Formats: sequence, structure tokens, C-alpha cells
Amino acid sequence: MTRPRLLLNAFTMNTVTHVAYGAWRREDTRQTEFHTLDPWIELVTILERGGFDAVFFADVVGLYDDFNGGWDTHVAEGLQIPNHDPSALVSALAAATEHLGIVITSSVLQDHPFSFARKISTLDHLSGGRIGWNVVTSALRNSARNFDLPDRVEHDGRYEWAEEYTEVVYKLWEGSWDDGALIRDRVRGIHADPAKVHKINHRSARYSVEGPHLSAPSPQRTPVLFQAGTSETGRAFAARHAEGVFITQGSPRAAEQVIRATRDQAVAAGRERDDIKFFQGLTVIVGSTEEEARRKAEDLDSSFSVDGLLAHRSGSIGIDFGGLPTDTPIGELAGRVDGTKSTIEGLIRAADGRTDVTIADFIRHKQQDTRIVGTPEQIVDELERWQDAGVDGINLQYLVTPGSFADFADHVVPELRTRGLALPEYEPGTLRHKLFGRDDTLPQSHPARRWRGAFSTTA
Repeated sequence: MTRPRLLLNAFTMNTVTHVAYGAWRREDTRQTEFHTLDPWIELVTILERGGFDAVFFADVVGLYDDFNGGWDTHVAEGLQIPNHDPSALVSALAAATEHLGIVITSSVLQDHPFSFARKISTLDHLSGGRIGWNVVTSALRNSARNFDLPDRVEHDGRYEWAEEYTEVVYKLWEGSWDDGALIRDRVRGIHADPAKVHKINHRSARYSVEGPHLSAPSPQRTPVLFQAGTSETGRAFAARHAEGVFITQGSPRAAEQVIRATRDQAVAAGRERDDIKFFQGLTVIVGSTEEEARRKAEDLDSSFSVDGLLAHRSGSIGIDFGGLPTDTPIGELAGRVDGTKSTIEGLIRAADGRTDVTIADFIRHKQQDTRIVGTPEQIVDELERWQDAGVDGINLQYLVTPGSFADFADHVVPELRTRGLALPEYEPGTLRHKLFGRDDTLPQSHPARRWRGAFSTTA
């Protein structure tokens, strides 16, 4: 049986410590240089050399708190503070590359949908249609307090907000300008046809947007849409909207369950099963021999910060792990979660439903269960196991940057190409075309497409 190619995504963040806790202290990483342009240009150059489909920037707009009663550990560890706006990097990275997709995270909390839609359209134009948007709802309390709210909106309410937000930007991207509106007729002196450009006159509980969209349709119109929520509510949102879903399941079996359930929900929502690509978060440590790879893993583990991991997850989950015994069962804590529920739910799924998994298991899971150590051949063998579970691609997490990505590009990608799991070179086209092999714009089955032409009869 011929396998489809494996989609490759690089996972990073414009900060000191993303998910490689403690690794910033190493001399073989450029994490502390995140505030300069050179390491990012080096990274995207490596990724294009390795045929990666996209680089994905995580982001937060507030502090992770609630570890040992506060946020001192986050500052001391450089845990996503300081961090910079990833969208400010996009133009420079697009200019330094030709094919690489660039996916940015932006919360419904941080940017008004009118200005966000304009920013994304601009970036999609400048990049030739290579932009993706990771839709997030901001679970951090400090994020809410940074944007005029007394506290974060409860879990399901944040997804209701995201539904409103996406409706506004869909109307702007898909409905405000009809196909063929941009004429550029020098002889008649008509740049765009006024009859084909429309105000959207949106009114909802949170937003009042008259329009029209100030940007003409970009190559993709709507950016490729990504989502990472795997809680019940998050998965339902992804099934309705996402084209790419980032997952971090602890085993291929757990991934298969999440993927099947989400695809089932997508079909129930009127979409096709293959409208969504699933990217499993993995860390890869490669060596020319198994022994070399094992030694590299031990060396990398020597800089691992348990406090960094627990502080990060305390803030995102909404449970202060500080001071709790490491043999505390996760199941005892699950009922207290109003943050990122999918993290604990995923750990319990990976343990075949057992709720007696502990904080120590949680540490091991985050450090070991999504890590592959071995030769290029062994690594690709494991990647095929994930692919057999329904995973379409990987979301490659670094331990050192850009070294982790360079090792993968230079040693694992050649083996992928040998097995027909990676293209020998890029094909032309937008990010959406490269991922799905079809049109540049959203398919008819996506809910955003209902706004195409919806305003043609209104003034």
C-alpha cells in the first residue's frame, strides 16, 4: 500500500522558553536570541531546506500564574515571558522564504476582528498565500485582565465567543468582496467595481462591524485555519471550523480515538472527513546509531527543568501544582479544571481511561511519551505508526533551536523521501493547496463559504 506523504510542521514561539523547559541555558541553542531577526531567518532557511510545510508560532497574551501561589517561577525560568508578537515576524520570514507556510496564533481576546482580518489579508497578500491562523480562546486569567475583563470567561463561554469572532472575520474575508470585484481597468479608470464590494453590517453580542473589508481578497481569502483544543467543546469547535488540528496524544491509540471522533463530528456538521489534517506534537532526537541518539537524549535531559514544566502546566490547566506531592492522582484534580481541560483528558486517555495516573506520570508523559529517540530509520518507523493511527503530519517540537530542526531536516527527511513519505521538492501554490492538493480557497463544505456572495444584494 502506498502511503500518503507526511506533513511537516515546525512548532516554536517568539520567546525564551516555549516547551523546552530549562534548555535556554545550553550553549547549543539560540533561544535567548529570540528578540533578534537572525535566528528566525536561519530557522526558516533550514525548514525550507527540509521541505517543511509550515512553521507554527504559539503565543500567549498574559502570564501563566498559580504556581506556588504566584508567577515568580515563570519570570525566573523565562517561561513565555518575555515574549514578542509573532505576527510582526511574518513579513520578514515570508521575504526570506518561497514556499514555507507561516501559521500564527492569535486569540479572539487580543485583537478586534476587523483589524485582525485586515492584518491577515495583508500578510496573505505579501506572502503569496502562505498564512495560517491558529484560533485560540485564551485560558489564562492574566490574559483576560490585560484586556479589560475582571477574569477569564468560563471554558465553554470562550468557545461561544470564538464562534462570534469567526463569523465576523468570515464575513469580511469571504463576503465583503465578490469574485471579480478588483478590475484594475486603466482605460476606464475603474480600479474596483463598487457593485461588488459590500458592507457586512454585522451585529452580535460583542461586535458591531459595518465594513466593508478594506483589503481585497488575498490568494487564500481566509487563511488556513488551525485549532488545538481537544476537550469536548474544543473538539466540537475544531470539527466545525478547523482545517488543521494540533494534538499531543500520548500514544498512537489515543490519537486514533481523538481523530476518529473529531472526523465524525465534522461529517455531522456537514463537512468531509478529509477536510481536516491532524498534526501530532512530537520531539525527535536523532543519532547515526541508537547509542548515539540515547547519549544525546541523556545530555538534553540534563538541562530539563521540572519546575518549568509544572509552572507552565499549572497556569494553562488552572491547577497550582506547586507543593503537591508528585504521587497525587490526576483524577483527583480533574474536577477543578477551568483552563485547558484537554491536557488532563489526554493524559487519562493515554492511560486507557485510568484516573489514578499521577503528577509524576504527567511529568514523564510531557518529557517522554511524545519523544522519539533513535536512528533516522527507527524514527521513521515510529512516524509510520502514528500515521497508521490517522495522523496526517507532525508538529515538531524543538529541544534546542535550530539544532533540533536541522537534525530532522538533514537526517530524517532523507529517509522520509526514500520511503515516499516526503516530497523531493516543493510544488507551487498556496499553503492550503500544498496541504490539501486542491483549490487555494476554502471548500464549499466549510461554514465560512456561506458568506460568499451573501451581501451581493445589499448596499
